[in-house]
Amino acid sequence: MRYIDCHTHTQFSVDSEADIRAMIERAIALDLAAYAITDHCECSTWYPKEHYTETECFDHFHYAADFERSLQAVTALKEEYGQKINLICGTELGQATHDMEAAEKAVSDERLDFTIGSLHQLRGEKDFYYIDYQEMTEDEILSLLNRYFHEIYELCKWGKFDVLGHLTYSMRYMKRRFGIEPDISRFDEIIAESFRELIAKDKGIEINTSGLRQGFGDCFPSLKYVKLFRDLGGRLVTVGSDAHNVEDLGKNIADGFAIARAAGFDRVCYFKKHKAYFVEI
Repeated sequence: MRYIDCHTHTQFSVDSEADIRAMIERAIALDLAAYAITDHCECSTWYPKEHYTETECFDHFHYAADFERSLQAVTALKEEYGQKINLICGTELGQATHDMEAAEKAVSDERLDFTIGSLHQLRGEKDFYYIDYQEMTEDEILSLLNRYFHEIYELCKWGKFDVLGHLTYSMRYMKRRFGIEPDISRFDEIIAESFRELIAKDKGIEINTSGLRQGFGDCFPSLKYVKLFRDLGGRLVTVGSDAHNVEDLGKNIADGFAIARAAGFDRVCYFKKHKAYFVEI
């Protein structure tokens, strides 16, 4: 079986120093059936810092420039490596609903093959990475999660992406750093409503395997929610490592495939020019 990795970052993401050529060479060595480079593009800070009056919630600005550099590089490398690897030009589009104009600019770029729609921070809040959950009460944590899942629903109603990225990302640092793992079953209905929005638009979800190597102990989302997506009629699912370095590229992809299979899928997909292509599992 040949695997795919549909969520990776390179030197053009603010939180990665991975050399883009080294990443491609690693994907070739792994004999991936498809490999997507999906550098960060956060719509909430699309413009330079001077554009914003409130900046305390953000640590990086002018993602429009990062987006352009990544797309230029990947587009050129698709030509260079076209006979060696099925290379996909993608982006991880963060907080699309925080700046719809920026989001529309990004998703309309004709160089893109593939767009992941993600939510890394809530309106008026820092990225979940920076929140000190130990200082929060249980009610405050549940309130934060409630806002997260409702913003996810809003994102899915917009839906101008190919797959929803790492659902339950908001849980990553709670558990990994503080051992906090709330029961999120109370949010199952809003999650189901989000999935119904995606299914109606023929959009997919990703199985993000990063939690298996980063101390979370599961994928984002877990089998329960991948199965829910399938049971509601979802047909499109990708698998991605969320690698930010060469060593993590392809990590736990086999586990992601196994979750897709356990959820009832007999194939996963990747995207070229926003059209789904399938890999049997």
